[in-house]
Amino acid sequence: MAERIKILVVDDHPVVRDGLKGMLAGLAEFEVVGEAGDGQQAEQLVERLAPQVVLMDLRMPVMDGVQATAHIHARCPGAKVLVLTTYDTDNDILRAIEAGATGYILKDAPREELYRAIRATAQGQSYLSPSVVTRLMGQLRAPEESALSQREVDVLNRVAQGATNKEIARTLHISEATVKSHLLHIFSKLGVSDRTQAVTLAVQKGIIALK
Repeated sequence: MAERIKILVVDDHPVVRDGLKGMLAGLAEFEVVGEAGDGQQAEQLVERLAPQVVLMDLRMPVMDGVQATAHIHARCPGAKVLVLTTYDTDNDILRAIEAGATGYILKDAPREELYRAIRATAQGQSYLSPSVVTRLMGQLRAPEESALSQREVDVLNRVAQGATNKEIARTLHISEATVKSHLLHIFSKLGVSDRTQAVTLAVQKGIIALK
């Protein structure tokens, strides 16, 4: 049997934490190893429990989700942060991604989407909720802005070859944060929510060709 994905649930509402734990407990591939009610507690538990995925709320007391994400990203890079929140403003989204979040999904998303997002995050793959992509696309409506840049095409070509963010960063001589930023713009411009959809659509549009 495949190794289970270890998850830390972070939310300041106990009812939400209980609901998430109950939902995830129904799948053998997931294991909730702990829970936290604020960002500071989350940071401490990540160091102790070494989860692969941190389900992170944004608005919390003591330390908010963005600050906690930045600390976890810097100190425990093996733990990938998937933001799970009710907030979908441009500022919230961008702050979380810039802090090092691997994915961003809204709490009203279907549970199957949450499962897909957790799996992608555990593999270090960027994931954006479709509704988040739609919001970001509002900033990219002009035709000249919607075309992928050459560097974005370079990144997408390497995604199509199965490269991880770390491998792409090393090959293109850029940071992993820059790779995530490029992926964020690619998802927004193509109107997709994950790497597989981005590659599929890019091939269909003739932007890249599979070798």
